[in-house]
Amino acid sequence: MIIPIASDHAGYPAKETSIKLLKDLGHDIVDFGTHSEDSVDYADFAVEVAKRINDGEYELGILICGSGQGVCMTANKYPKVRAGLVYSKHSAEMTRLHNNANILCLPGRELDESQIKEILDIWLTTEFEGGRHERRINKIESLTQQK
Repeated sequence: MIIPIASDHAGYPAKETSIKLLKDLGHDIVDFGTHSEDSVDYADFAVEVAKRINDGEYELGILICGSGQGVCMTANKYPKVRAGLVYSKHSAEMTRLHNNANILCLPGRELDESQIKEILDIWLTTEFEGGRHERRINKIESLTQQK
């Protein structure tokens, strides 16, 4: 799978770790930056992944900032994006299983390499359960439809 990824300066080290782990899992990566720990605005990088997920260019994407909150809030401004902040194995599973998240948002300053690996493994292999959860996803999506 081709996975777009981006981070701000605070998420840069975790982004580099994630890229290595994703490549080890056999995925191709499109890196939308940032490319250093020099201070930048997270929204500038989050939109690069979010707009491509929203437009259907890619199926799943990854965003990382210090807390994961800023990139998540930014990505969720797009109507077809379901970005989820993931900080544990359980939240990784639930954002895919019940919420059909299409963007994984990570708190780069709070996770070590082994935690990132566990989260990526679970998030990328968990399938959406559908059923009653499909109805709920449709309700979320209806909030952004033009009336």
